[in-house]
Amino acid sequence: MLTNEMKCHLTEKILPFWENLTDWERGGWYGYVDKDLNVRRDAHKGCILNSRVLWTFATAARVLKNDEYLKYARHALAFMERFEDKERGGVYWSVTAEGEPLDKTKHTYCQAFAIYGLAAYMRAVGENDPLYAVARDRAFRLFNVIEHHCSDEGGYGEAFEPDYSPAGNEKLSDNPKLMARGEVAQRTMNTLLHVLEAYAEFYRAVPDEEVREAGEKCLQRFLKVMYNQPARRLEVFYDKDYRSLLDMQSYGHDIEASWLMWDAVEALIPEAERKPYREMCLTLAEATCERAFTDHGMENEIVEGEVEHTRIWWVQAETVLGFAEAGRLTGDQQWLDRVAQQWAYIQRVIVDPREGSEWYWSTEENGVPTSKPIVEEWKCPYHNGRMCLRMIEKA
Repeated sequence: MLTNEMKCHLTEKILPFWENLTDWERGGWYGYVDKDLNVRRDAHKGCILNSRVLWTFATAARVLKNDEYLKYARHALAFMERFEDKERGGVYWSVTAEGEPLDKTKHTYCQAFAIYGLAAYMRAVGENDPLYAVARDRAFRLFNVIEHHCSDEGGYGEAFEPDYSPAGNEKLSDNPKLMARGEVAQRTMNTLLHVLEAYAEFYRAVPDEEVREAGEKCLQRFLKVMYNQPARRLEVFYDKDYRSLLDMQSYGHDIEASWLMWDAVEALIPEAERKPYREMCLTLAEATCERAFTDHGMENEIVEGEVEHTRIWWVQAETVLGFAEAGRLTGDQQWLDRVAQQWAYIQRVIVDPREGSEWYWSTEENGVPTSKPIVEEWKCPYHNGRMCLRMIEKA
């Protein structure tokens, strides 16, 4: 029943909304829709949004067995070329509405999401598709960029100039308390999480041992460095030597990581070596549920003892997936009851009921929508679309 509801929601609400935002004239997707549903056709186009759109439509084609969605996936694949630095490799943060380079920062996070989208395309179409090799070759080039230009002995850096010299990481280090102190994280849990996600998807598309080993190193870094076992959480912001910069738990990232890391474990790690990862993933789900799950959604985060109560769209979607994975791992019906409770809350509060809209960016704790836009470079069909697609695929 719940899976059928999500399939209808995906195919009748989420995907049609994004189909209508396709820029067929200039390529890619329109990059901004304000809270009143006004589309800004001149807005810049972000690599993150377009990579995630590529992943969503490619995965929809594969999971729903509907090749109609490949039209949009191919449109997204073609536009991804506009983000590429043809001389030095890598992808830029953003381009103009016309597709010309705008913000030329090369962020590890963007390289990872481009790989993620390209790998999903490969999984959707198979080797006989004429664009399969295009996607594969781009993905390997970006994998080499991350491993050779965005990494060092300690792990992954964050932001780089076009020539790969270090740049400021304000984009992924934007916590107000850090900003007030003038501190910028040199390593983040969020970037590592999505490098891992990209490598797991890439390995499923192309079982290359070098990709698997790189993904395994990401998992080991989570287990041995970023997982604060006594506190039952992942640390979020670090200096270069992995000293945590802030007393913080991101409930959204922890519940997302609880299932996403296990998904990567299943792709990358032999079964006999999975136990410590299973324990970490379940602990993150349990701690997040105990500390932040309510009868009206999941809290956002807690920083230095202060809870931030805004209900953010992606946190609510990831809560469904984290609880569902915990239910699969344990067989405990309570997790599945929580999934149903959270899905009902999302439909009641987070989904925008207006015709031609999708989900609110966020609401206040009392359910009143904030003034945030419906679409911007971070707000795209990845979290809510992935929620639906994974629930359908795992049913």
